[in-house]
Amino acid sequence: MTRGCATGVLLERDDETSQVARALEQARDGSGSVVVLSGPLGNGKTALLRALSRHPAAASFSVLHASATSTERDHAYGVVRQLLDPVLAAAPAQVWEGPAAQAGPVFGRGDGGDATQSVHIGLLALVRNLSTAKPLFVLVDDLQWSDEPSLAVLELLAGRVRHLRVVMVVTVREGDPLAERPAAAAVLAAATRRLRPRPLSPAGAAKLLRAKLGRECDEAFGLACHEATGGNPLLLTGLALAWAVGDEPPTEANAELVRGVRPAQVRERVVACMRVQPEPVRRLLKAAAVLGESAELDAVSALAGLDEPSTAEIVRGLERLGLFHGTGFAHPGAREAVDDLMTAGEREQLHLRAVRLLYDLGKPVEAVAGQLLATTTPQGVWAVEALRDAAHVALRRGAPETAVAYLRRALLDTSVDGQDRATVLVELASAERLLDVNAAVRTLSYAIALLPGPRERAAALIRLTPAVMGDAPDAVVSILRGVVDEFGPAERLSGVDRDLSLRLEARLRFTWRTEQWGFAGTSARLDELQEAGWTDGGAARELLSVLVNAAALTANVPARRVAVLAEQLLARQPASSAHSASAAPLLVTALAAADSPGVVADWLERALGAARQRGDVVEQAMIRTEQSLVHLVSGRVAEATRAASDALELGAWDSGSVGTSAAVVSGAVALQLGDPILVDQVLASVEADRGNPCLVTVTGLLRGHAAVARGAHAAAALTLTDCGAHLDRSGWRNPVLFPWRSALALVKHKLGATCDAVALAEEERLIAEEWGAASGIGRTLRVLGRIVGGERGRELTGRAIEVLRTSAHRLELLHALRQRAEFTECPDSWRSCLELAEETGAQRIADRARVALGFSAPSTTSRKLTRSEQKVAMLAVSGRSNQEIAEMLDVTSRAVEKHLTNTYRKLGVRGRAELAAALRSVGSASPGLMTH
Repeated sequence: MTRGCATGVLLERDDETSQVARALEQARDGSGSVVVLSGPLGNGKTALLRALSRHPAAASFSVLHASATSTERDHAYGVVRQLLDPVLAAAPAQVWEGPAAQAGPVFGRGDGGDATQSVHIGLLALVRNLSTAKPLFVLVDDLQWSDEPSLAVLELLAGRVRHLRVVMVVTVREGDPLAERPAAAAVLAAATRRLRPRPLSPAGAAKLLRAKLGRECDEAFGLACHEATGGNPLLLTGLALAWAVGDEPPTEANAELVRGVRPAQVRERVVACMRVQPEPVRRLLKAAAVLGESAELDAVSALAGLDEPSTAEIVRGLERLGLFHGTGFAHPGAREAVDDLMTAGEREQLHLRAVRLLYDLGKPVEAVAGQLLATTTPQGVWAVEALRDAAHVALRRGAPETAVAYLRRALLDTSVDGQDRATVLVELASAERLLDVNAAVRTLSYAIALLPGPRERAAALIRLTPAVMGDAPDAVVSILRGVVDEFGPAERLSGVDRDLSLRLEARLRFTWRTEQWGFAGTSARLDELQEAGWTDGGAARELLSVLVNAAALTANVPARRVAVLAEQLLARQPASSAHSASAAPLLVTALAAADSPGVVADWLERALGAARQRGDVVEQAMIRTEQSLVHLVSGRVAEATRAASDALELGAWDSGSVGTSAAVVSGAVALQLGDPILVDQVLASVEADRGNPCLVTVTGLLRGHAAVARGAHAAAALTLTDCGAHLDRSGWRNPVLFPWRSALALVKHKLGATCDAVALAEEERLIAEEWGAASGIGRTLRVLGRIVGGERGRELTGRAIEVLRTSAHRLELLHALRQRAEFTECPDSWRSCLELAEETGAQRIADRARVALGFSAPSTTSRKLTRSEQKVAMLAVSGRSNQEIAEMLDVTSRAVEKHLTNTYRKLGVRGRAELAAALRSVGSASPGLMTH
């Protein structure tokens, strides 16, 4: 039987109900029985008991129902009166005849004599008399909380029930010590059937959710709910009711949110269960909650003040109750409920005792540090050392957030302005660098002020990489400059001091990268370092990496020299080392700009594997960004797009964690790929940051691209002109990384300003030839060919193809081949274009070539999206939630869900993760003109 009931939904209980139905049939014939429904908290015993009272087989029975509670255990015969008062009110006087009269005092009848044994015999006789007239179906919920006199009567009835027309069904919570009282144990022992309702299956859980939410749920959402609750009906019901209060739909996209739901209704039930446990059990619960999930049983036992046998027995009971699984809490809600059993002061004292206990037991240093995090009482020098050691361990296992928490707590135990505090601050800045570069720089500035001499200040400053210091505020740059001045030129120093000076110079030069004057002397400084033979030391290589990157940005050193130097430096950099702490990202950008990505791809793949092994998301975002650039300049369009999308999902545009450099590279890649979906994703990831000129400029270029895609050429021209002027003022002239002049030239050409367009393209051609990278030269020749057109245009396009055949940048070659095919309409030209487009994964150009050759392009009619579906899909791939989309489009969340469902079906995808790629495959947005 699977049926609804007044208070909820009864699911997957057919076996239990059929067994009770058979017991009722037998009782009707005079053979009674006891049925026990057992299990942990929330497994559906009460709901099943209530449903049984309405079972068709019980229609010919008098149903007697009682619910025992922990608060009424001192009320003598409370459960008995709940059972019998209603039926006795309508019963004939004959039921009191014979021995039954002795039960009168329980109900206020007779002279009030209290011979307990005779009263119990009278109650049994009363039940027998009632069952003679009509069989009885006796239901007792939470037997373990029954008062003692009622338990004695139920024990007596259970021993005689097989000779009566009575079925007694009791529920009992496994693991509760009260269920082990002799009378309760006797009732349970008399059971002819002991049933234990199982957790709901995923299908059953889905049905319950549907009933509680009043709507269909995505399969993934239902599975997440089932996984989070283990199929426990109480937990599922509480989760469903808590979810219904919010506005989020039960969709696949929201499945991950399920794990964070903590239903108040469930918490109240769990707390009530815990409060009635004996004092040793409560002590153990508190100790386990304070020590956390990873605590070993010996520590829990010691903190609770229990011996090991007692602890083991209590743990077994908590497992039966459903509060424990193994030696830890069965679900997060159970652990959190223990907080309601403790005051703030009691919790603090328990954590302090746990600190000393774990320290004395020689437990791992992170276990000690975890307890210190929960305290505010200073513990002294030993605590600082323990927290510092724990932070180092956390960093080694790839958990910078935890390391930062440990070190911030350590500050509570340091002096206010001593060197001990400065030491912790420096280590804190190093950890924060992996999460929030701005916070790291601020923390370091506090430390510098507390350090006594230039060497100590220098050692602290170099804990942050040049790229991180590049985002430092003016006050910190001033400190850096002051320390550099204290040291003097590296040429006058030796040993450690020279290395410190070189590393300080690398950081100072990187802070100048947004000002043209900051790049002055880059070439001369490269010459000096090479002539001095300082290229072998780590400090010199770091400075060289900064100089090589500067040379690439400005294009004031030949690309060939930059490429040779960058390859040499990268060869000395292990791919397995911490990527965010090295100068490698600067070298990758330089090699890509120099049209020499060959050695980088394999190196980055190894670096990515190491970052994934460490679990470092920030490093993964940086590396995937760099891979997108390398794929781009290698002509691997599909791989570049995937890497760029991955980087965005990992947080490449979160300049607070990955720094500005990765965001700038990410923007450059999106700009040159010309993928409107990727551009929209990047722009959706941008947070307004007017204090960072690099991000402002790159964002402006992307907005210019978006304006071109909309056909707003005049607005695009203004934006590109402004951004280009800013790049020039900064000294960022490299035409491979930021080809803004050729992009603006194409826009000017669209607007009819041909002379301006030619002048811009010629200017970029001269810069490209000075730089010397074939990809930059070929691009400018192609753009010039597009602008001038005619025979001269075909000639320039042909020259572009010749140049680009020597370049690794096959995407630029593809654009040139397409342009030649469009000029000539020659089938051979289109075939060459199609062959390279398929090889590089440039699907839109391949489709255009197929049409030109008379082939049938892939049909997208059956997958065509409506305008509304397209709007919703584009916003979804940009990272916005259903609710945000609904507010932006002024529609309901239900409408957004419907559009997304239709889109998924049409495109044959399972969710948002596959949506962006599917939209590209059907060309749901038109490419802009920035690269064509």
